[in-house]
Amino acid sequence: MKVAFNARSLNSPLTGIGQYSRQLALGLANRSDIEAKFFYGTHWSRQVRASPIAGASQFLPLLRQKVPFSYELRRLVESVQFSRQADPTTIDLYHEPNILPLPFDGPTVITVHDLSWIRHAEAHPAKRVRALNKEFPPGLARATRVVTDSNFVRRELMDVFSVPEERISVVPLGVEPEFRPRTAEQTLGILRRLGLRHGQYLLVVGTMEPRKNLKVAFQAYARLPARIRQHIPLVLAGMKGWGDDALDRNLGALTRNDEIRFLGYLPRSELAFVIAGATSLVFPSIYEGFGLPPLEAMASGVPVIASIAASIPEVVGEAGLLLDPHDIDGMTQAMEQFASSPEERHRIGLLGLERSRMFTWDACVNATVHAYHQALGMTTVAPSEIKAPIRAQ
Repeated sequence: MKVAFNARSLNSPLTGIGQYSRQLALGLANRSDIEAKFFYGTHWSRQVRASPIAGASQFLPLLRQKVPFSYELRRLVESVQFSRQADPTTIDLYHEPNILPLPFDGPTVITVHDLSWIRHAEAHPAKRVRALNKEFPPGLARATRVVTDSNFVRRELMDVFSVPEERISVVPLGVEPEFRPRTAEQTLGILRRLGLRHGQYLLVVGTMEPRKNLKVAFQAYARLPARIRQHIPLVLAGMKGWGDDALDRNLGALTRNDEIRFLGYLPRSELAFVIAGATSLVFPSIYEGFGLPPLEAMASGVPVIASIAASIPEVVGEAGLLLDPHDIDGMTQAMEQFASSPEERHRIGLLGLERSRMFTWDACVNATVHAYHQALGMTTVAPSEIKAPIRAQ
């Protein structure tokens, strides 16, 4: 099967969608029954990009801010470049792993990770919301088959856009072998360089943006007894995102006292050690289509404190502490429980480690290829069958 795969997200430092795209691309490239061509925005390649473009994390946000209609221009250029080699007479199927498909006159599979811009429009820049509201419905209508990361997103598509259930394949994500339990000796080198000590910090992983609900994590941490905060900091690993200025302004004394620390974006090779050395992962997000950080922590034997919102319970199950995303006191109690009880950390960590074995990238790749076969046996649903979205209240 000849597959065109949009790998443009691999040009930038990998967040959730980029990590999904990379692992799926690697899996497709290793299969003898798939002949994959990867599109990188300006060119095609048979190879999976090993690292992002140098300087992309600084250059791309600046481009979006300074160049009028930068998004529209980029989409136009990509559409032209994509069409030059995406010939439906020589390509069996096109997979768009990042929601919005480029024009292709043939079987198309799209992965829809979430509908957060509809359910929580306030957590996105208005410009992004307008673009997605304009482009997503026609792109969804062109898709022969839709892949989602969770049953939660499958239900979202059925409820909001009336997508027939039989058009949707639920394909959970996986976890890399780099995320595994590690001893204090094994994490020493990287943690020492970052000023951390094994088992003596609470960890938040994610881009600093409103949907991640980091304000609640910071407020819960601030209510911990001073005796805990003095030797167990709250550490954030992730890039700065949209709408994070208010967080910076409100952290005040906690940041000055080094009780809250920002590591910035970490490469996967370092992040695996940082997660493995944490007291607990704190993940209070108000909306996720899957939630890779909790899974990566579970695979590392690290207990998880997470919100009970959206798809997160599908990942964590009963192998972590799930709370209402606005329950600040409950989150404080959970932090204190893991900070004070090595026995409880170990018990919950073992539950998470066992559950994490349900999620593998091999299984994700296999199920995705099965979705490809289903797509090749289907006809595209007419645009009239895709209804306008129901606005969240």
